[in-house]
Amino acid sequence: MKQQIFTIIENKALTDTVYRLRLGGDTSAITAPGQFVNIKLDGKFLRRPISVCDRSGSMLTLIYKTVGKGTEQLSWMPKGGQLDLLTGLGNGYDLTPSGDHPLLIGGGVGVPPLFGLADELLSKGCKVTVILGFNTASEIFYADEFRMLGTEVFLTTVDGSAGIKGFVTDAMQGLDYSYFYTCGPEPMLKAVYKTSKTGGQFSFEKRMGCGFGACMGCTCRTVTGYKRICKEGPVLRKEEILWEG
Repeated sequence: MKQQIFTIIENKALTDTVYRLRLGGDTSAITAPGQFVNIKLDGKFLRRPISVCDRSGSMLTLIYKTVGKGTEQLSWMPKGGQLDLLTGLGNGYDLTPSGDHPLLIGGGVGVPPLFGLADELLSKGCKVTVILGFNTASEIFYADEFRMLGTEVFLTTVDGSAGIKGFVTDAMQGLDYSYFYTCGPEPMLKAVYKTSKTGGQFSFEKRMGCGFGACMGCTCRTVTGYKRICKEGPVLRKEEILWEG
């Protein structure tokens, strides 16, 4: 973990509520796709955790949704402004078990960390298929960016306004894949768990206090006991997860 000051290069709206934030600074603490950063905002006691979408040299790309006062405040910050970040937080996806045809499944703001993952899997020579799930067509973002990387992309929308009508699990039916990686809201993760036919890795979204394992506020039950999503997670393997309820 490193505490660094980053400069805002871009803070652009992708949809009515989703923004892409590009920052310049020291990205060396970020070592795997699926890690996250914690952003300090003036006047806010708790930092805001945001998953890393991509990094290239000194450029860091984050995608966030305005869901409260903190992220709304972030959306107002101009180009050239500075942000205090804790970087290199959490574990990331392990590419070792991916096989030659991994499937990536993202829902809503669970989509961004899969972008950097897809890029790294493609660089290994994998054939990558991606399923992106949204409620409606107006919420879709980054589908074209995934296609430009060279992945096969399936879109799903709950209302059927774009792509396959239904959920990401509807698009999973009939697909062949060697392994899967997923990130999204917990109901989606549970559905993917039940539908999947191979091993896989799940990235969890949880409310966090400290973001680095001190407060024990973001735990998940596993076969070896409770694990902290911010420290031992956010990525957990399929075989270790015990679903609550």
